[in-house]
Amino acid sequence: MADVIGAGAEVEDRRTGFIRGLGLWDSTMIVAGSMIGSGIFIVSADIARQVGSPGWLLVVWIITGLLTVMAALSYGELAAMMPKAGGQYVYLREAFSPLWGFLYGWTLFLVIQTGTIAAVAVGFAKYFGVFWPTISERNYIVAPVHISSGYALSLSTAQLVGVLLIALLTWMNTRGLRLGKLVQNVFTSAKTGALVALIVLGVVVGYNAVAAHGNFGNLWTPRGNLEEVGHGLTAASVFGLFVGICVAQTNSLFSADAWNNITFTAGEVKDPRRNIPLSLAFGTFLVIGLYLLANVAYLVTLPIETIQGVPNDRVASATADVIFPGLGATIMAAAIMVSTFGCNNGLILAGARAYWAMARDGLFFRSSGQLNDKHVPAWGLVIQGIWAALLVLPRVVTGTDKATGAPTYGSLYNDLLTYVISAALIFYILTIAGVIRLRQTRPDAERPYRAFGYPFVPVLYILGAAVILFVLFVYQTAQTWPGLIIVLTGIPVYLVWRRVGTPMADAHVADAAGEAKT
Repeated sequence: MADVIGAGAEVEDRRTGFIRGLGLWDSTMIVAGSMIGSGIFIVSADIARQVGSPGWLLVVWIITGLLTVMAALSYGELAAMMPKAGGQYVYLREAFSPLWGFLYGWTLFLVIQTGTIAAVAVGFAKYFGVFWPTISERNYIVAPVHISSGYALSLSTAQLVGVLLIALLTWMNTRGLRLGKLVQNVFTSAKTGALVALIVLGVVVGYNAVAAHGNFGNLWTPRGNLEEVGHGLTAASVFGLFVGICVAQTNSLFSADAWNNITFTAGEVKDPRRNIPLSLAFGTFLVIGLYLLANVAYLVTLPIETIQGVPNDRVASATADVIFPGLGATIMAAAIMVSTFGCNNGLILAGARAYWAMARDGLFFRSSGQLNDKHVPAWGLVIQGIWAALLVLPRVVTGTDKATGAPTYGSLYNDLLTYVISAALIFYILTIAGVIRLRQTRPDAERPYRAFGYPFVPVLYILGAAVILFVLFVYQTAQTWPGLIIVLTGIPVYLVWRRVGTPMADAHVADAAGEAKT
C-alpha cells in the first residue's frame, strides 16, 4: 500500500510511514560515501609496517576487496528477499533468532555506528586544524579530569568541533530524507572526485622512477620498519607474514566497512528488490577499485620505507606533497574534511533506521520507532547523536610525555572500535551464513536476486573471514576478546527489553483504527 506524495516516483509506504525517495544513484552514494572516510588516506602506513613489502601491501587490499565484494554480493540476496528498514538486524533476526538480531543492533548502537561517527567527527576536526590551528586535541576548553588511573574526561577545541559536527548532521537528517540524500550525493561525488584526482596526479605528476623501481622491482621482500603483529612475530618470517596479512585486515577492512549501511535504509529505497543489490555491487566495486589504485599511486610516488615512516601515518598527504610541493598537507586536509563530512552524514542517516526496526520489535527506546512529520526517525537520530557525542569526551591515558612529564592521551572510541572489529566480523559471518540457512528453512521464499556464485562465494567468504578471525583472537588477544565481551553485554539487556518492551503496530494499522473512529 503506497500513496504518491510528491513529484517523480517518491511514495509513502503506508505500512511504515517512510518515504521511498532513494533511487539507484542515491543508494550507491550511500554505499560508497559511508565506506570512504579517512582510512584510505592513512592506514596504508600501518599495513606497510605489518607486512613489510609493496607486493604484500597490495595483497592485503586485494583480500579486503575480495571479501567485501563477496559479502556485498551475498547480502544482495537478503536485501532483495527482505527489503525492510533495519537491514542486517532484520536478516539476523529472521535467519537465527531475535536475540542474534538484537546483539548486532546493540553492538551497532553501543560502539560500531556511534563509535565510528565519533571517530570520523574528530578526524574532521583534526584536519580542520590544518586551516585553523586553534582547533587541536591539545587545546583544552576543559582540561582532562581523571576519573581513574587510566581514564579521563576532557573537552578540547577538536572535541568540541566533533560534537558540533555530529549535532549539525543529526539535525539536518531530522529535516527529512531529501536533505540527507542531497548532502550525501554532493559530498560523495566530491570526495570520489578528489580520490580519483589523487590517483591520476600521483601516477602522472608525482611519478618517482626511483620509488617505483624500488617498490615494483622488489615487490615481495619485507624491509624497513617492521611492526610486531603478535607473540613477537614480524613479517620477516613466512608465518609472521601470514599473521601480519590477517592482522592488517583490521585496518583495511575497517577502511572499507559500512557498505552494509544501505540495508538499514531499505524502507526508503525505490524498487528495493532491484536497487539495493545493484547499489551494493556498484558501490563496493567502485570503492575497492579506487582503494587499490590509490595504493598504486602511493607506491609509484613514495618508497615503501617512506610510507612506513610517514609522520602521523598521513600517506596521502605525503603523496600530495610530492605532487604539489609545500601544499600537499593543505590540499589533503581539505579533501579529507569533505570525505569525513560526507561519510558521517551517511553513517548518521543510516544508523537510526536500524534502531527504528529494533524499537518496532519492542527492543529499543520506543521513541526511536516513531517517525516525525518529515517521515524520518528523529528521536532515533537524536539518541544516536547524543551517544556518539558522549563517546567523543572520554580519554585514555596512554603514557607520559618525556619532555614535560605530563600524561598523554588517546581516545576511548578508538579503543572501542579496535575491540569490536573482530565482533563486526562475527556478525558478517553469521549474516552470510544466514543466506545458506534461509535457503534451507525458507526454500519457497521469493528471491528476486540470488547470491552470485552460491554456495561457493558465501562459503568462501565465511572460510576466509573465519581464518582472519581465528588469527586475531590468537595473536591480537588484547584487542579482540574485549569486543566479544561488549557483544555479550547485550544478553542481559535483551532479556530486560523483552520483559518491559512492547512491539509496535504497523503504521497502517493505526491509520485504519483512526479512520474507523472518524
